[in-house]
Amino acid sequence: MQLVTRTQLGWPRSSAPAQAKTKGVKVHYLGSAVSVGLLKDHSKCLALWKTIRTSHLHNIREHYVDVAYNYAACPHGFLLEGRGIGKRTGANGNQALNVAHYAIVGLLGDEGLTEPTAAMLHAIRDGIEMLQRNGAGPEIKGHRDGHATDCPGEALYAWVQKGAPRPEVPEPAQESAPAPMKYQPFPGAAWFRMGRKSPIVARMHDRLVAVGCGRYKSAVDKDVIGSGDVASYEAWQRLQGFTGSAAKWPPGKTTWDALHVPPI
Repeated sequence: MQLVTRTQLGWPRSSAPAQAKTKGVKVHYLGSAVSVGLLKDHSKCLALWKTIRTSHLHNIREHYVDVAYNYAACPHGFLLEGRGIGKRTGANGNQALNVAHYAIVGLLGDEGLTEPTAAMLHAIRDGIEMLQRNGAGPEIKGHRDGHATDCPGEALYAWVQKGAPRPEVPEPAQESAPAPMKYQPFPGAAWFRMGRKSPIVARMHDRLVAVGCGRYKSAVDKDVIGSGDVASYEAWQRLQGFTGSAAKWPPGKTTWDALHVPPI
């Protein structure tokens, strides 16, 4: 599971009403146009999730105390924390419909990005299973179950009706020779000295930007390690759950392997 916490999003602890148990989990979508640009840039997923929370907090009519959902799932397979575990959903949680189920929203809409990726379905399933370990009952439903709405859209609802299964992993093709290495192996912490020039650095740079951790404030030589690479990689290590000195430069093997830097 790839979890982005409220702390990593820069949010305080949720003040939503507590609720220790529900009948299960309901799956939602955004019900508005969502840019397909999210597919290529994870930072846009994080920006959209923050925008959704801001919009909910400015809902004067219903006086939302937090973003409406427990979690969101993005097309890159990240589970984004909303209200989190043990919190009632929707506005102040004062509607009877809020009491029955926790809520996970896929970052999909009715225009633009409308089809969930396999990674998004895995993330929603991760969230369902985590909530089931923390008070949610076995029910998995769509928002339209019990309420007149198109939510969560045809594609997600069809998946929910099947029991929200994890996408199948295709069987690997039989080959006579070993498959080439898919990602750049970890070169060792000592390799990452300032000023080192290598195409590996450029590939690392591109991956850090792709996962939303680019911290490059000005034009840089992409294949030379500089201060922007240090700030970007430390942001990536924090996103992976490391804190304090464990999140500091240089890279470690665990976070390097998770970054999936293409080979040279």
